[in-house]
Amino acid sequence: MNPFPKLLEESLINTKHVECAAILVAKTGDLTAASNFTVCPEQSRMFIDSFKQVNVTRERGLNFRNKLYTCVRADKRSIYTKCEGHGLILVRTALYVIVATYSQSMYPSICVEAVEKLAEYLREKGK
Repeated sequence: MNPFPKLLEESLINTKHVECAAILVAKTGDLTAASNFTVCPEQSRMFIDSFKQVNVTRERGLNFRNKLYTCVRADKRSIYTKCEGHGLILVRTALYVIVATYSQSMYPSICVEAVEKLAEYLREKGK
């Protein structure tokens, strides 16, 4: 049984500061689990590739849901972007990329903290 859907719900969605979330396989972009999130293959590839060219991501931001999200932070482990009160958070572990969004009524800092904690948990498990 895949433990990731429950993990997304309990550690991210239940904070009430994560709108939707997904876990992608870092090498292939395959969807492992999602909560309120549909990801097409092109978006998955963009999320994965954004870590390969962090400087470009930092400069250009990310195009997501027909909006340009400007980059707030980008390094080899984490990418934070925002657009008109909404945000897109990407965090990479050895095997996965966690993707999460927040809306205007949510606190970005709590969303970031929740995603980073989940990533750290996966890193501790060697994933």
